[in-house]
Amino acid sequence: MKSFRTVLFWAHLAAGTAAGMVILIMCVTGVALTYEKQMLEWADRRAWPAPSSADARPLPPETLLAKVVEAQPGAAPIGLTLRADAAAPATVTLDGNKALLVDPYTGAIIGPPPTGLRTFFRTMTVWHRYIAMEGDSRATGRGVTGAANLIFLFIVISGLYLWVPRLWTWIQFKNVLWFRSSLAPKARDFNWHNVIGFWSALPLAIVVAGAVPISYPWASNLVYRIAGDTPPPPPAQAARPADRTDVTYISGGIDGAWSAAQAQIPSWRTMTTRLAASANAPVVISVDEGYGGQPQKRTTFTITRASGAVVKAEDFQSLSAGRRLRTWLRFAHTGEIYGLSGQTIAGLASLGGAMLVYTGLMLALRRLASWIGRQRALREPVGDRPRAA
Repeated sequence: MKSFRTVLFWAHLAAGTAAGMVILIMCVTGVALTYEKQMLEWADRRAWPAPSSADARPLPPETLLAKVVEAQPGAAPIGLTLRADAAAPATVTLDGNKALLVDPYTGAIIGPPPTGLRTFFRTMTVWHRYIAMEGDSRATGRGVTGAANLIFLFIVISGLYLWVPRLWTWIQFKNVLWFRSSLAPKARDFNWHNVIGFWSALPLAIVVAGAVPISYPWASNLVYRIAGDTPPPPPAQAARPADRTDVTYISGGIDGAWSAAQAQIPSWRTMTTRLAASANAPVVISVDEGYGGQPQKRTTFTITRASGAVVKAEDFQSLSAGRRLRTWLRFAHTGEIYGLSGQTIAGLASLGGAMLVYTGLMLALRRLASWIGRQRALREPVGDRPRAA
């Protein structure tokens, strides 16, 4: 009877061989997406306006939006983002999710955000989520990457068990704790596979596990149940009219709401609001003290349009235990929840995952070649087999 370790090894090998190429794509694109937000901001700075004088004051949000409509008749702003950085432009989102950079001091339109890096990251995202499938095929691509990610989680967890030596001696542990030099290709790949797997297993497991609830509703519901919460109902699919030219987005009341939100969090870094289509709807403003991927630094305010009174303030701590865990997993997947250091660890874990796939596939191919060689030798007549020296 085969031992549990042997059965687990063959399951580990079969899973890696079956899903290896898709996992490799996800790991490589994950590395490319590591510092997406920081790199986009760095690229956008070239389009930022010249610094204004020290006594200049940014225009009120309503005035800013009015100047955009004045400069582009027919434009329908649906969102506004302002940054605390005095040199940063405002970002106005138009119907159709088109963005414009606007000088916050004059209302002059700078133009759309630079497209170079955005095109690159968009391509990496499409490969990462859908293995480059577009249109109706995206559902298929998402299914493939979701299944491969689930298999990858099994590979990482089973690998952590397999990487622990059978004999708990220092010499055995030393072979999986650090790289050894002057090894033959097969021994080198085995050493790299073990060392990288040992050091990257924990962060890689968190990164991979964080993606499972994104791919599968049952996994998302499981996260809520683990935290002792009732899973939320599926989000309703809002009907989107084919012709939205008759929709008017209300900007009135934003100035007072904006001032109220700023007073609540003076250390804000970015503030974003989506305009409502009803004058009776409250103003909802998201205030972020981080880079967008740290939910513990984001607060969403619901503010009355008429009086500017804060009706509701929702931050990370006010969420239910299940939603906090679900949100933590989402941003632990990218490492963003722990800022730049977390992103770096997640990126290195993804790089380690790519190396694990490469070394694992090379070991599997060498094992297959060796098996084929043995089968050929067994089929040869005894007299034709080479004699041992």
